[in-house]
Amino acid sequence: MAAPGVEARALFAEGVRAVLGGWAALQLAVAQGFGGPQGPEKAAWLNSALLDFFTQNADLEQEEVEDFLAEVMDNEFDTVVEDGSLQQVSRELVTLFARARGGDVGGVGAALGALARRGPALAAALATARPGGDPQSPPGTPPTAPRSPRERREEEEEEE
Repeated sequence: MAAPGVEARALFAEGVRAVLGGWAALQLAVAQGFGGPQGPEKAAWLNSALLDFFTQNADLEQEEVEDFLAEVMDNEFDTVVEDGSLQQVSRELVTLFARARGGDVGGVGAALGALARRGPALAAALATARPGGDPQSPPGTPPTAPRSPRERREEEEEEE
């Protein structure tokens, strides 16, 4: 988006906030402290970093966005995302960017509406996440948050 219009940038900014706000891997990483005490600030920074990334790089491909997000999650949140959500989030961002750049307010609005419908399910999952749980726990046990690579290494070292 070379020299983006103010309206297109605002539409895309709203889309980025909605996509990242509905991304369970990022929200769990923040909620569980994988980014340290500055996790919420890092998540807010990611919003603006994505806006800049798209603005400064014309015609980004989905794979480039995936790589960027994977690097940020690893470096800033010590988290490797292996649930397929990197592809989904990247695809959503590339699509929203194209729609916003093209002035497709209706398309961006429809996408934002779909993202908003995911919010309650994510909020419920975050509310029931418990750190340090066993993924092999019996049915009916509340879901647990994923462990960061650092936590897995520390557990393996303790077992040795």
